[in-house]
Amino acid sequence: MMYFAPWKKVTILVVCLLGVILSLPNLLPRSTLDALPSWIPARQMNLGLDLRGGSYLLLEVDMKAVVDARLANIQDSIRSLLRRENIVFSDLAVNDHSVNFTLSDPGQADRVRTLLAENLLTGAVDPLAGGQRDLDISVGSDGKAGLTLTEVGLRDREARAVEQSIEIVRRRVDESGTREPLISRQGSSRILLQLPGEQNPDRIRRLLGQTAKMTFHLVNLDYQPGQPVPPDTEVLPIENPRQGERTSIAVRKRIEVDGANLTDARAGTNSQNGQWVVNFEFDSAGARRFGQVTQANVGKPFAIVLDDKVITYPNINEPILGGRGQISGNFTAQSANDLAVLLRAGALPAPLTIVEERTVGPDLGADAIQAGIIAVAVGFVLVITYMLLAYGLFGLFANIALVMNMVLTVAILSLLEATLTLPGIAGMLLTLGMSVDANILINERLHEETKRGRSPFSAMDAGFSRAFGTIFDANITSLIKMAILYTLTTGPVRGFAVTTGIGILTSMFTAIVLVRFMMVTWIRRKRPTVLPVLRKA
Repeated sequence: MMYFAPWKKVTILVVCLLGVILSLPNLLPRSTLDALPSWIPARQMNLGLDLRGGSYLLLEVDMKAVVDARLANIQDSIRSLLRRENIVFSDLAVNDHSVNFTLSDPGQADRVRTLLAENLLTGAVDPLAGGQRDLDISVGSDGKAGLTLTEVGLRDREARAVEQSIEIVRRRVDESGTREPLISRQGSSRILLQLPGEQNPDRIRRLLGQTAKMTFHLVNLDYQPGQPVPPDTEVLPIENPRQGERTSIAVRKRIEVDGANLTDARAGTNSQNGQWVVNFEFDSAGARRFGQVTQANVGKPFAIVLDDKVITYPNINEPILGGRGQISGNFTAQSANDLAVLLRAGALPAPLTIVEERTVGPDLGADAIQAGIIAVAVGFVLVITYMLLAYGLFGLFANIALVMNMVLTVAILSLLEATLTLPGIAGMLLTLGMSVDANILINERLHEETKRGRSPFSAMDAGFSRAFGTIFDANITSLIKMAILYTLTTGPVRGFAVTTGIGILTSMFTAIVLVRFMMVTWIRRKRPTVLPVLRKA
């Protein structure tokens, strides 16, 4: 306890120096960080919504659309399966949470039941729900049949839709350049989105308002406006049509290539005319299918559809076999980049509705920052004053360690580019108190050992040895509590857990290692006969 090897001394000094260097960028405006020397990490703590201001959005997943999409897929699967097996049926329709149809030959009921079970229930078991199926199949002797979504199936489908939506929202927000967004689930079907520093959320709202389901369809050249629309065709509006251009176009319902096979999308400019375009790339399966379709339909228009709107419908001049293509459509730089963001992030499983929206002004954040700084400053001044009055020189050592504890905490938060919120400031203040507790415990132990008549070296060695176990146990239990808070909570409470946990770790270093280093250095140089910790009893 009373000896520090040279490498330990160097390590302590280097850690303290690094802490000062890493925390310094927080004193500078963000716009000046690029002017720092390259050897200084230009990282700062990010301020949360309650400190910096920004936008608060509460989104709700359209669960009806999720269920409708599931039932539509079941309907298409039944139609394809029965036609492939040459089974005649009629009245295939969706009713509430079920898909019903009627067999022309009731004698095929058993065969149809087996086919449906083998093809539509594969992988539909929910092991957490006692092995229940997500679909109930009923085929009567009168030929009436139906598949119904069970409660298990509905809950599972809704839970997966929310989880997928959260991930896609996160990708879209991250791609848009917003720093440190907070995204969490609220209830069974809602998503909370906080965007610190975002005072104009219109662009984010547009990004989140699009499902971004992109598909590629062939244009029906035989259809003429005014004629009845064929069953395999649908008329879709054209997004941003040029002046004098048609406003809608008839496309085949069949999806030739699915946008889910896209692996990348980037905004760029057309080398020939300089217009903004979106360059995209497919995975191997999508590239193969894209090549087959373009090879078989040279000279025909190919419509690119996004959320039931035709973006563009260029002619296929030659087979596109490399899996790469280009989308043009009167884009600006911003709209091309936004579309690329949407395509890279993927399609939402269902539309999102903005239930609540608030914009927090920077004045509120400034007031909160000022109040937090005042609270920390007042607490800090009171603590260092008490330590100086109560423990003298060793109280001064404790105060130096206290300052270094704050510096190291800020340095680590800056290195992680963590988000600081009001609860985070509260965590810093709590860390001050915990760090002081450790130093008070050490000084009181030294005081007791000195009163027993031990020499200064012996008293210091015994005091640190006996105090270490108590301090270590207390901090470990606090760390466990912070770990539980971090695991089970979200948002500001999690920020409090992070800040407090980091503060506990730094206080273990400053209160035990750094203070002991200063005390040992002092006692070896001064060789005192009495330790300066005697406090009036």
